[in-house]
Amino acid sequence: MKIAVSATDLSIDADIDPRFGRCQCFVIVDPDTMEFEAFENTNIAAGGGAGISTAQTIAGKGAQVVLTGNCGPNAYQTLLAADVQVITGVSGKVRDAIEGFKAGKFTTTSQPSVEAHFGSGGGMGTGRGMGMGRGMGMGRGMGMGRGMAVPSAGPMPQAQSPEEEMELLSGQTEMLKQQLEAIQQRIEELRDKGK
Repeated sequence: MKIAVSATDLSIDADIDPRFGRCQCFVIVDPDTMEFEAFENTNIAAGGGAGISTAQTIAGKGAQVVLTGNCGPNAYQTLLAADVQVITGVSGKVRDAIEGFKAGKFTTTSQPSVEAHFGSGGGMGTGRGMGMGRGMGMGRGMGMGRGMAVPSAGPMPQAQSPEEEMELLSGQTEMLKQQLEAIQQRIEELRDKGK
């Protein structure tokens, strides 16, 4: 078995990076021997599609499990399609997370833990128009980021083109559809348990 962990450095003793698609590095560990392979994530600065591309890389490395802080809808769906188990909400050191997994302390995540474009820069959800991602998101001064996005180190981007805005809105529509489906599925599960 191989377990892929999003990490801040190329070491089994590194901290877990809370982002999946745009994490600094990955450490892939054999939990039986604790031997590992570490590599930098080449998608960290991707303009778009980082989650999908990163998920494909992890699946291609033969990982059967991902331990990370957060996983967006595109990466989550790509990992599920590749039969990779996703576990979010993991923090601390990579080594400790592997030990926790071996001890059965984690449960599989049943849906993405963040919106699309999480961790790609942009808002803090403070109502400064830096919402959902790339610093140009849906916020428009409304703070849609809800405090989850990583602050951008660079200057604020200029106004986006209509094509970019359409692409962003289409992505938001798809994300909301996926969230609604997940909520409806959970409601049905709870109704079935109540019978």
